[in-house]
Amino acid sequence: MAMALSHTHHSTAAPWRWAFSGAVLGLLVAIVVFAPARWLAGAVEQASGQRVSLAGARGSVWQGSSQLVLSGGIGSGAGAALPGQVHWQIRPSWSGLRIALQADCCAQQPLELKATVTGLSNLRVTFMDGASQWPAGLLIGLGTPWNTIQLQGQLEASTQGVSLELAPGRLNLNGRIQVDAMQVTSRLSTLSPMGSYRITVQGGTTTGLQLATLDGALQLSGQGEWLGQRLRFKGVASAAPERVEALSNLLNIVGRRDGARSIITVG
Repeated sequence: MAMALSHTHHSTAAPWRWAFSGAVLGLLVAIVVFAPARWLAGAVEQASGQRVSLAGARGSVWQGSSQLVLSGGIGSGAGAALPGQVHWQIRPSWSGLRIALQADCCAQQPLELKATVTGLSNLRVTFMDGASQWPAGLLIGLGTPWNTIQLQGQLEASTQGVSLELAPGRLNLNGRIQVDAMQVTSRLSTLSPMGSYRITVQGGTTTGLQLATLDGALQLSGQGEWLGQRLRFKGVASAAPERVEALSNLLNIVGRRDGARSIITVG
């Protein structure tokens, strides 16, 4: 009799256990699938040291939109917001994540990248070749020295074969990034525009940076390289003879003044 009651108890309890387990599993899946966009916004803000914010994030972690805001970090005060909305779509795969980013103002074609875990703590991020245009004024939000120079103009960015290898204490870049700063102005000069410039970052065994002038009265040139996570750069800023007075204030600030030119040193 006792054995029969015990068998009946286990028979009726088993379906409830399965139902409870299924409900918990369904809840976990729902949390993952419908995780709100504000969770992603919090993760981005923390990872960037509060330099990048996704303000007013809507949707989910996997598909949503927000306004992109750049700032100088913790305690820096107000930042600079990108006009319009930034949209994202994240799709998990067996090898990692596929991410598509689109900005109303600047990247009409989605910027696509793939993030792959290559080790216990290593990450590889591969960027599909693409091009986009961004307002130079967005840099003001990053704080010093951008909020002093207050550049205005258009930044035309393109990538070719770019990938990042991230590991503890190490970051390696492969491929080529080119940024053309077109028709640049600054609050430090009455000359408008001052010129157009090209910044080229070339990855490889060492990551190099090249600065060149495309046109304009303000002439900029220089080169540098990343050593670990530090940039060492040496460059020269000079003015056309008839524009020295209009650019004198800017030349005094960007580097060490040497007659009609300024020596720029970073690192």
